[in-house]
Amino acid sequence: MYTKLCYRIARTAMWLGVVGMIALVAAVTWQVIGRYVLNNTPTWAETLALLLVLYVTMLGTAVGVRDRGHIAFDSLLTMVPGPVRRMLEYLIHVLIFVFGALMAWNCAYLMESVWTYRLPTLGISEGWRYFPAAVAGVLIMMFSIEHIIALARGREVESAWK
Repeated sequence: MYTKLCYRIARTAMWLGVVGMIALVAAVTWQVIGRYVLNNTPTWAETLALLLVLYVTMLGTAVGVRDRGHIAFDSLLTMVPGPVRRMLEYLIHVLIFVFGALMAWNCAYLMESVWTYRLPTLGISEGWRYFPAAVAGVLIMMFSIEHIIALARGREVESAWK
């Protein structure tokens, strides 16, 4: 049941990333048209594009952790005996969980500390820049727990790309 929840969250995050990428391309296109065709650069387009890059990147990062698409150094794992390998795999997922927890905590703290400041070109809180990293940290924690459960059951986590 937890795996199904994580799968749905990962699929939703991927689709939100796709929508964010389309919006990013639209914002940059509008910025280029405004600058070079209309000779009237929209001031909000660059800030929106930078904000969308954060959202797309953080959602993709979380899904990448779930689907094991992150950078890995597997040659050490293939060289050690089975029981040691299993312990190292647990350790890796625990360390990824700790990283996600630190990321979520610190980005939530940063988000709260700048919430009263405004992005002048968009009129929204500066805290929205830190929101996607805080959410990604929570997702990384959830997906690490999913990998630990799967490892304990002798299973693999099904990719969200399918």
